[in-house]
Amino acid sequence: MAGTDPIAEAEAGGDADALFVLTAALLTPARFPSVLGDDYPAACATLGLQPYAEGYGLVFGQDGLGARWTVVVDDVSLVAVAISSWDCGMAYDLSPDESSVVAGLPGWPLAVRSRAPGVPAPHDPAPEEGDPSPLVPPSGKEWGPAQRRLGADEVALQWAAWRARVSDDDPAPAGPAVPGSEAGPAASGGGSSSGVRRALDELRGYLEDPPPVGRVRSAPGADAGTRILRADGPGWSFVARADDMAFILLDELPREVLPVTRGPRLPALLESLDAMAVRPS
Repeated sequence: MAGTDPIAEAEAGGDADALFVLTAALLTPARFPSVLGDDYPAACATLGLQPYAEGYGLVFGQDGLGARWTVVVDDVSLVAVAISSWDCGMAYDLSPDESSVVAGLPGWPLAVRSRAPGVPAPHDPAPEEGDPSPLVPPSGKEWGPAQRRLGADEVALQWAAWRARVSDDDPAPAGPAVPGSEAGPAASGGGSSSGVRRALDELRGYLEDPPPVGRVRSAPGADAGTRILRADGPGWSFVARADDMAFILLDELPREVLPVTRGPRLPALLESLDAMAVRPS
C-alpha cells in the first residue's frame, strides 16, 4: 500500500490500494509499543517480524474503503521525523514509499481514535485466504499483561502526578493505574509485598543475566537531566525515575500501582539498570 494524502479523499475514496495515514509509532529496540510485548523481540514476534537491530516504523491508517491497516516500513527515519513533527504540533505528510513497505497487516494493535475523512467508518478488512487475523487493541475491560504494560506507560508519562501521591516518610499505595478504573487503592499485605519482591529480585537478575533487548529501557524525563526507566518481566512492570523512586504493577493486582521508595538498595539498582538500558538514538 502506498501512502496517500488524506486531503485527497475525493480522488482516492473507494480505492482499496490507497492508505490514509492517521498516526504512526516506532518499533525499535529502545522504543516500541509495549502493548505488543515485554521486549523488542517479543513485540516483533507479535507482528510476525524479524527483530532487526535497525527496527521498523508502524503506520496506522485506513484504505479507501475504510478498512484498518497497519503498514510496517523499514524507513525508520521517515516515521521518526513524522512523529517528532506531530509532537511539536506541526503538519507532516507521512507517505512511505512502496519500496520501504515490509508488510501490510489487517487491523490496528493500538486504539486509534481518529478516522480518515470521506471514507467509511474504521472496520477490519474482509479476510482473504491465508491472511492473518486482524490486529486488535487490548480490551479496557480486562486486565492482563498488555493492560499492565499500558498502565506502566501511563505512569511513566504522568510521572510527576504519580510521584506527588507518595510520601517518602509514609509511602501510601498509589491507587488505580488505568484512567477511568473503578478499582480502589492497592491493599498492603502479602500479595503485593511478595509480588514487589519478586519483581525486584528478577530485575537484579537482569544485571547478572541480561534479558532480551528492550526489556529494560531508559528515556529522557520531562525535567531536564532526568531519565525514566521502564522494565517488564513475567507478571510485572516497573517504572522509575533513575534519581528517585519506582512503581510496580502486577498481573495479580489489577489496575493497582505499588510504590517502591528509595531505601538503601534501590538507588544502586536504578543506577545499574540505567547503565544497561537501551536508549533512543
